[in-house]
Amino acid sequence: MTHPASLWIVITLLAALAQTLRNAAQRSLTAELGALGATLVRFLYGLPFAALWYFGVEHFSGAAMPRTDGAFWFWVLFGAVSQIIATALLLRVMKEKSFAIGVAYSKTEALQVALFGLVFLQDPLTFGLALAVIVGTFGVLLFSPADRERPLRTLLQGWTSKAALLGVASGTGFAFSAVGYRGATLALDSSPFLLQAAFTLLVAQTSQTLLLGGWLLIRNPSVLVRTLKAWRRSLFAGAMGATASAGWFTAFAIEPVAHVRTLALVELLFGAIISRRFFSETLSRTELFGMLLLIASLVAILLA
Repeated sequence: MTHPASLWIVITLLAALAQTLRNAAQRSLTAELGALGATLVRFLYGLPFAALWYFGVEHFSGAAMPRTDGAFWFWVLFGAVSQIIATALLLRVMKEKSFAIGVAYSKTEALQVALFGLVFLQDPLTFGLALAVIVGTFGVLLFSPADRERPLRTLLQGWTSKAALLGVASGTGFAFSAVGYRGATLALDSSPFLLQAAFTLLVAQTSQTLLLGGWLLIRNPSVLVRTLKAWRRSLFAGAMGATASAGWFTAFAIEPVAHVRTLALVELLFGAIISRRFFSETLSRTELFGMLLLIASLVAILLA
């Protein structure tokens, strides 16, 4: 199955928008369900949509279910567990800082994923791409200063804050999950790229629902019960989560993770709009400058 060279760009932008909407929906559930309960919402209520996507792709492509091997299962489980941890950490960060800043700290993922993709998958890392990733990451950090009155001074000092450490750890988890999912899709190289992505997504979300749901059933069943009772408000978060994941997985199947995740920083711009519109949060001049740097890095990726 062939595809236009720029298809990954459109898919990534749509996935970033869906993920921003999912983050906003999850934030409203965190107070009621806690970090792990709100994390389970992403997987449990996204699973039916992931299944519909897979069976739809399989039906219309006419291709058979992909054959798996040990490499596929290693990468998909590595990505699934990393994503569970990263999502829980991200929701913790959002309780420490504003919505936009919580997302911003996690976006150090772009720098980390470029390195991990090079080391583990031998994805190419050119000088231009490395520069775009660094500029974008610096823009993200300016966008989320620990102190708005002294942003440059606290840029380095802020790394020791609880929110910063949780955010960077969340970025590491998301970077590992991106590398894992691209590794899993590449392990299904005999299948069409859409089927690779849809199958990997279905396996990942099933594994995540069983792992996190089983953990809560044993350790904190009351959270699981509250999550099931909140199904009406959770369906939207699940649908947007599955939509975002379908986009990421499809982009990973056709493009190196560093390209995809750097362009995905556009989610930060979407997050700023959501923050201003729904949470009445404003941006300082330094944050606006960081946004300009971020936009510059995105343009560099698109031109490349």
